[in-house]
Amino acid sequence: MKVVILYHPNSDHARVVESFARDFARQGGGKGVELISLESRDGAATASLYDIVRYPAILAMRESGELLRSWQGPVMPLMNELAYYTQQ
Repeated sequence: MKVVILYHPNSDHARVVESFARDFARQGGGKGVELISLESRDGAATASLYDIVRYPAILAMRESGELLRSWQGPVMPLMNELAYYTQQ
C-alpha cells in the first residue's frame, strides 16, 4: 500500500503538510508518504480521479490504485492511523 498527500506547495497549508511528512518519516516503522503537488500534471490527475475537492488530501491506496481511505481538509489524521496503511 502507499500513502500520498496532495497539496499546493505555495499555500498556507504547505508548511504543515511538509512538517507532517517529515515527522512521519522520522517516526519510522514503515514507508514514508509521497508528497504530490496539485500544480503538477500527476497531482491534478490524481485529484480528479479520486474526486478530491478539499486540500490537503491524504490518500491511502493499494499499489493497483484502489482507494482504501482518504482524508480531506486541514485536519491531519493521527500518525498511528496513517502508519497502518504504510506498513501493509
